[in-house]
Formats: sequence, C-alpha cells, structure tokens
Amino acid sequence: MSPQDIQLLITALGSVLALVALIVSRPKLHPLLALLVVSVAAGLLTGMPLDKVVGAISSGAGKTLGAVGLVVALGAMLGKILADSGVTDSLANAILDRASRRMLPWAMAGVAFVVGIPMFFEVGLVVLLPLVFGVARRLEAEQQGTGSAYVYVGVPVIAALAAMHGMVPPHPGPLTAIATLKTNVGATMIYGFIAAIPAIVLAGPVYGTFIARRLAVRPDDALVAQYAPDGASEHAARSVHRKLPGIGLGVLAALAPAVLMLLHALGEVLLPRDSALLHVAAFVGHPIIAMLLGVIFAVLVLRPGQPEAVRKALGDSIKPVANVLLIIAGGGAFQQVLTSAHVGDAIVHLSHHLPVSPLLLGWLVSMLLSVSTGSATVGIVGAAGLLAPLAESGSAVNQPLLALSIGCGSLFFNYANHAGFWLVKESFGMSMGEATKTISVVQSIVALVGLGMVMLMNLLPPLA
Repeated sequence: MSPQDIQLLITALGSVLALVALIVSRPKLHPLLALLVVSVAAGLLTGMPLDKVVGAISSGAGKTLGAVGLVVALGAMLGKILADSGVTDSLANAILDRASRRMLPWAMAGVAFVVGIPMFFEVGLVVLLPLVFGVARRLEAEQQGTGSAYVYVGVPVIAALAAMHGMVPPHPGPLTAIATLKTNVGATMIYGFIAAIPAIVLAGPVYGTFIARRLAVRPDDALVAQYAPDGASEHAARSVHRKLPGIGLGVLAALAPAVLMLLHALGEVLLPRDSALLHVAAFVGHPIIAMLLGVIFAVLVLRPGQPEAVRKALGDSIKPVANVLLIIAGGGAFQQVLTSAHVGDAIVHLSHHLPVSPLLLGWLVSMLLSVSTGSATVGIVGAAGLLAPLAESGSAVNQPLLALSIGCGSLFFNYANHAGFWLVKESFGMSMGEATKTISVVQSIVALVGLGMVMLMNLLPPLA
C-alpha cells in the first residue's frame, strides 16, 4: 500500500465516522443532509477539483435513483393496492378458520413472507397490524396459552418482514447493493429466499414462542379496538368475507414481480445466450419492468373499475417512501464521490492484506453503519459503495452473496435510533426492555442466521 492509499483510507474512515456523528449526535442532521455534507468534505479532502465534486454528487444521486428509485416507488404502489383491496383480510379469514393455536405463528410468518415481498418493513407492519391484533384478540378471548398473545402472533410477522426487507429484492436495500455492485438480480433473489427461510423460522415461530411466555405485552385498548373491532355479527362477517378477493388471486398479485424476476434468473441458467426468449425474459424480469407489470396486474385484477380511487391510492402510497428515496439519493452521491476519489482502489489494496472474507467484511461494515446511524439504507449504501471496487477488481468473490451479506448486516440490532423500533414499541404498547427483547433480538437473529447461510452457500458453486 502506498502513502496515498493510506491517506484515502483515513479519509474514507473519517467520512464514515463524521457521517455517524452528524446523524446520531449534535447537530443530529437528517441522513440526506449528512450524506451530502460528508460527500462534499470527502471530495475536497481527497483533492478532487471543485467541479468534479459537484459532478460526482449529481451523477451518483441520479444513477442510484434511476436504478432503485423507480422500483421503490412502484413497490410502494403495489403494497398500497394489496392493502386497500383487502388481500390482507382474505388471508386473515383463512388463517383464523384453518390454523390451530400451535400453527398460528407459522401461518402468520407465512403471510408476512408473502406480503413482505413487495412491502417495506414499516409499511408491511402497518398493513398487517389489523391481522395481528385480530388473531391475538381471538386467542385472548379463548384464553389459550400463557403470556402475551400479541407477542406470540406478532414476532413471526416482525421476523418475516425484516428478513424480506433486508435480503430480497425489490426492497430498496438489496436492490441498492445489487445496483452498486453491478451484480445479478435473479441470483441475489434466489440466495435471499434461501437465506430468509431459516432466519424467519428461528427468529419468528421458534423465538416468538419462547419469548411470548415471558412477556405480558398488550397494546392500548383503543388501538386494539380500532384494528380489531369486536361485536360484528357472523352474517356481517360472512358478507365482508365474500367481498374480499380470493386468496390465490391476492397471493398471485403480491408475487407477480418476484415471479417475473425469477423467470429471468431461470432463463439465464437454462436458455442459450442468443435465445430470443431469454431477451424477452430479461426485459420482463428487469426490476423496473417487473414491478410495473405487477402494479398494472394488481390494479386490473384487484381494483377494476375504480380509476379515481386507484389514482388517489397510488398517489398516497408514494408519500411514506419519500424519505427512503432521498436517503438513497444521498447515499449514491457519497458512494460516487468515494469512487471518483479512487478510495475503492485503496480498499482493494488493503483487502489483500486482511484475513477477513469479503463477505464477512461487507456484513460488518453494513452492520456498524446501520447500528450507528439508525438506518439500514445508510448501512447498505455505505458498505456497498466501499466494497464495489473490490467486487469489480476480479477478486474471487461471489457478488450476489456479497450483496446479500451486506443486506443481512444492515438488519442487526435494530434499536432506539431506528424508526422500526419505535413503530413496534408504540404499536404493541411495549416498554423499552420489551421492545429490545422483541424487535432488537429478532432482527439480530435474522442478521446472524443470514450471515451463516451466506457462508454456507459460498461453499457451493455460484449461481452467477
């Protein structure tokens, strides 16, 4: 390593520490402002000309939003259509009619697994709260089991939503890592599904059953009444049930984008490179096109003949993700400044002297950034940006697994500086300690199991 490499690495490390300090301590800047300030400072400290600093920030933000922003917005639209059309209620009816108490955590994890494919963690949790509270309230009424029925039913949902949010495209974190590392969407998605299943099982039904017996959590009565009203007649319940879409149709609408992307991945494995069918599969399996087709399909089959209502719903769906989009743009700017300053070259040189696997390094960097800043998105963007040159250097690293490892690291120990922590705490009426024993521990289990699965899958021949 040259003295210039050392200087660049010190600048990069200082930039990350400054980013953390600006967000978590005074002046507690919004992550977008902190990312832009640090981007400018990093560019100047590395000796970049002033016009190149501005150009790197602009191009980095634009490229990242172009690759990720449209998919995030379309994912929010799809999630809104699924919620407003009553898909969640259809699933609730099926669960309450068919599942025994012992199987309820597994059924709830399965529902969250499906609903969580197109939805962010926070959005998915808000959408599923009526289902969680309705199922838990019935358990309370039947006086089945000990401990908190809300934790018993809710932890599997939290685990599934967290795993899908951090591991599987088209969520913004994995998609950002994929775009930054320039790796394969289909392979990363397949790896993500494989890693998510054991993580959900251990952090959801298994841990949820263990911890629910030891907690007496119950949400505020007014909130329970709002999400799970009581006293409806059986006739009214059956009438509502008939108006809801079929379970199969709802699940198909939720899974449509993932199916298209998986078809593209299978086509790359099974079809010759010059096949016209492969080109079609690549087109419809591109994240933007797959999500666009998924939204159109959901509108046509779930909300037909309601143009004004659909238009309003789709417009409202964008508002909750505006903050995520801005952070993604700022992270792209930061990543581009580091790239333009050739910090990545210094990281590649350093990696040759470290005994740490790039997969573990990506997990650690993402975990540290996420825990420190309170943003999984910042953790993923920062780690992917720092390790992108290593992935492009020709080193023997499985890039889809690197993207997955970075996503898993961003999930570790979601605590008080994360919005999701407070959403869970306040929704379920938990104390700080109870919230730590649930969402913080759950997401840590998901992150660690995900890392373990990454290391195991790295022993097998790569998918791409």
